[in-house]
Amino acid sequence: MGARGHVCPVRAVVPGRSTGARCEECARLERAHSVAADTIADDRRPYHVYLAWFGAGMTKVGITAVERGPARLLEQGAVCFSWLGAGPLMAARRTEELLRAALRVPDRIPYAEKRAVRSRLPAAPAERAAEIAELHRRAVALGGWPESLERAPFRPVDHMAVFGLDGVPAAVGEVSELVAGGSVSGELVAAAGPDLHLATERGVVVLDTRLMSGWELGPAGRVASSVPVRPLKEAKEARGVQDGLF
Repeated sequence: MGARGHVCPVRAVVPGRSTGARCEECARLERAHSVAADTIADDRRPYHVYLAWFGAGMTKVGITAVERGPARLLEQGAVCFSWLGAGPLMAARRTEELLRAALRVPDRIPYAEKRAVRSRLPAAPAERAAEIAELHRRAVALGGWPESLERAPFRPVDHMAVFGLDGVPAAVGEVSELVAGGSVSGELVAAAGPDLHLATERGVVVLDTRLMSGWELGPAGRVASSVPVRPLKEAKEARGVQDGLF
């Protein structure tokens, strides 16, 4: 698949480990037309600014159209989040930039790092919300917020139960790529963002469903999984202060 739903003009072969089912050039063109790339300035929809938490030391700031509700947070696998405010797109974007610069909160966290900490998330919702509570307090105290952005009170939303992560065994690995004739078989025990946590004969294995783009899928039955699986990457040390952009 090429950019914006069109067929790739050069019919490029996409590597099995690609999570976008697009070649490098088509992926660049696709992103060039996204709000995330900051190339669309005439979107008249109101936007939320949010803080999302994925694990210790892993909080990000982002924006999403108000009409989408929490869908973007669920797509990203945010364990908990809180709105910061809402307003026009450019005001939301300026607020996002303000937090990145003043509080050193990134706007992206790699999925590999999110997976690495899921097996040791705090059990209590209050503990999971503690980092975004402090960042929310510091954020609303900053000067320089756009006048057109209405600030929101701190109201944490927890997705631990929604994702089914309570009591799920630690994952032993993740599917690195899909291969022709290969199969993935297991019992679904949790789903966070694009990641399916499957109980297999090897233990719990994470399948990033973005790898499935472009593949024709069929029932696996009771056959053993036969796709490459690699160990999960170790999580970085928890940070009291967020690093800059990844």
